[in-house]
Amino acid sequence: MLRDSPRSRLFLAVLVAAAVVLIVLDARPGSNPVTSLARGGGELVFAPTAAGVGLVTGPAATFYEGVSQGPEAAARIAELEAANAELEAGLQAARLDEGRADQLDQLLHLSGLGGYEIVPAQAVTRTTARGYAHTVTIDAGTDSGIGPDMTVVNGSGLVGRVVEAGPRTATVKLATDVNSAVGARLEQTSKIGAVTGGSVPGGPEADLTLELFDMEAPIEEGDRVVTLGSHDGAPFVPGVPIGTVDEVQVAPGALSRIARITPAVDFSSLDMVGVVVGGPAEDPRDSVLPPKPKPEGDQ
Repeated sequence: MLRDSPRSRLFLAVLVAAAVVLIVLDARPGSNPVTSLARGGGELVFAPTAAGVGLVTGPAATFYEGVSQGPEAAARIAELEAANAELEAGLQAARLDEGRADQLDQLLHLSGLGGYEIVPAQAVTRTTARGYAHTVTIDAGTDSGIGPDMTVVNGSGLVGRVVEAGPRTATVKLATDVNSAVGARLEQTSKIGAVTGGSVPGGPEADLTLELFDMEAPIEEGDRVVTLGSHDGAPFVPGVPIGTVDEVQVAPGALSRIARITPAVDFSSLDMVGVVVGGPAEDPRDSVLPPKPKPEGDQ
């Protein structure tokens, strides 16, 4: 590195003077021996300096070259990004199709066990209809034989019931809606009650609440609940899983026993559902319920 000092300044002045002399000599025509000798000496003196300048300016030249190729490179990058996005969309669609195929298999399995005739549909969007807090719109309607007061299920259990139907869409009130009430029955004891959406006065916070009409009816955590069934299967067909008891409570002065229910259906991720357009020939009782999980330690 060249430091700023009297000696360096003197050296720089000599170089500048020599450069001026070389320029003058080099401009002369002909091949004068003195000029040739001076030119050779100048190359020896200035070559290291030129090399240093080349090292400094090299990256700048490379950068300039990259910038000069920028439009083509940017176009190629954009093309690759578009292809990547298309591939990601295709993979996502494949995953969705595979997931919906699994859901449809589960739905058909449930309908087969219960003897329900169903029309598959997709839950398109959550809506609020005529004061109902929890509703969804499905992509099937009267053109597919769907009408009000039909039971809606998925592969896990009860979703709700149809409250409105148009030619190609229908509105389903979910079982978790505060205005929803479903006749229910305990799996083993067959004790009956009603499952309502949300909590009831004096009851625990819940998405679904069971009120048993018999105050003496035995009920425990883990007991499973199914639909009791309505007259002629409208709005609810019998035997559809509703959920599992996870807390029992007796409110002071209450005329019924109250239990919080964990829904059989994951209402936060509804997709494929089935509208029951034809009920079973006979009550399937508990046959639609999945096998009970074995206690821990049992194989």
